[in-house]
Amino acid sequence: MSTLQPTVDAATNLAAPAAPTTPAVSAKTWVAVIGATLGAFMAVLNIQIVNASLADIQGAIGAGIDDGGWISTSYLIAEIVVIPLSGWLAQVFSIRIYLLTNAVLFLVLSAACALAQDLPQMIVLRAVQGFTGGVLIPMAFTLIITLLPRAKQPVGLALFALSATFAPAIGPTIGGYLTENFGWEYIFYVNLIPGAVMVGMLWYALEPKPMKLALLRDGDWAGIITMAIGLSALQTVLEEGNKDDWFGSPFIVRLSVIAAVALSAFLIIELTVKKPLLNLRLLVRRNFGFGMLANFLLGIALYGSVFILPQYLSRIQGYNSEQIGMVLAWTGLPQLLLIPLVPRLMQKFDARIIIGIGFVLFAASNFMNIYMTNDYAADQLLWPNVVRAIGQALVMAPLSAVATAGIEAENAGSASGLFNMMRNLGGAVGIALLQTVLTKREQYHSNVLMQSVSVFEQATRTRLEQLTQYFVNHGILDRADAAHRAYVAIGHTVQKQAYIFAFSDTFYLLGMALIVALAAVLFLKKPGQTSAGGAH
Repeated sequence: MSTLQPTVDAATNLAAPAAPTTPAVSAKTWVAVIGATLGAFMAVLNIQIVNASLADIQGAIGAGIDDGGWISTSYLIAEIVVIPLSGWLAQVFSIRIYLLTNAVLFLVLSAACALAQDLPQMIVLRAVQGFTGGVLIPMAFTLIITLLPRAKQPVGLALFALSATFAPAIGPTIGGYLTENFGWEYIFYVNLIPGAVMVGMLWYALEPKPMKLALLRDGDWAGIITMAIGLSALQTVLEEGNKDDWFGSPFIVRLSVIAAVALSAFLIIELTVKKPLLNLRLLVRRNFGFGMLANFLLGIALYGSVFILPQYLSRIQGYNSEQIGMVLAWTGLPQLLLIPLVPRLMQKFDARIIIGIGFVLFAASNFMNIYMTNDYAADQLLWPNVVRAIGQALVMAPLSAVATAGIEAENAGSASGLFNMMRNLGGAVGIALLQTVLTKREQYHSNVLMQSVSVFEQATRTRLEQLTQYFVNHGILDRADAAHRAYVAIGHTVQKQAYIFAFSDTFYLLGMALIVALAAVLFLKKPGQTSAGGAH
């Protein structure tokens, strides 16, 4: 028996009701983990794959540019609300029933979205799809930290990293290709075959357990209601704020007040009730708290870069969806090769060092883009994208492992919900911030450039004369009309240059967010060293 003692001691660090006392893991457990992470991958992929084809969807169902944004917003609102709810709901209905039901509904709703006839239909279907897809993300994370022993968790977390970092990177590539070659409907149909495989794996591997419907009676309903209202309002503010001029819009002001009041009430409720929906006291554990901060900032950079690069390539370089996808493929494909190697690196090196190197490389990839010019396109973006891919691949699995090390079984649902919600919330904050920075910095750079482009400058007058003559030579008989077109052309040139400078500024902002994340990593302790609260 003494020869087994070290293994038993190691097992005490697991947050797992089903964790074995030896590192051996059954094939059935691996099938459950792989099936769940496949679901998480599809749920995250669905966000980016739809965003890449939003213009085509809007045109097909007769939605305006402003209203069409709700196709994505409705999905994201439902997703961010259900992620922290999933730990409790899985206890109520059992993991098997809860996960399988939502997996099947996700597929049904994917097909339904492809058949939507108008905007209201699409918004409702996307909201319900977001609710079911949002379940798949935290449940995969929960299964990894509850079913796998500590020694095998890095492998599971590497699989999860494919959904967290690889899926957003590869989403625009797949979305652009399918839309350009087959039609926008196929961005929804693409879920069906891998989804059927996922359902089959979960059906086979997850053990039936009785439901605990009595928990509904004792549920933290005040916490659930305030959280749902607060997160829905906050997500809407972040998604729609820049378009509606932020606090210049009464709608945004009202929603901001609702979000602030509801989320404040939620925090008070969670810290005072006997059976909270989420155990917020986990945040005072050193590794989980700083891990959450780093994860939030990772979300800003991860989803922010996936948002800003397509914007740049479309607006400045005139790329279509498929061309944008081919450029972004280099932020995804290297991860597919590197992520499977990360568990081995975690065996040989301190996970905190790997996280730090990952954040440094991810930050560097953004700083490589802060001096963009008019000719900065696919070729110039290749190496920054490859460096970004390497950085992202090195961050996610070890950060998840260090942050959740020592989380007990009863807190696994809370930890998973908080950790994944925080990354998604970071993405929403990042995109909102980048939209605003892009608008404000374009205005700033336009004003600066226009001061240099003055009719009192000889270079400006010469250029105006050249352009006027160009338009005259190309069929504009009225010289006054040709001169007006010359002024407009110079204005467009100035605005384009201002936008290039503004895009450069957004990459600088993303790089700085990752530097702050790196600073948070410096406060992490090596798992096993933390003494308080069971946070090993």
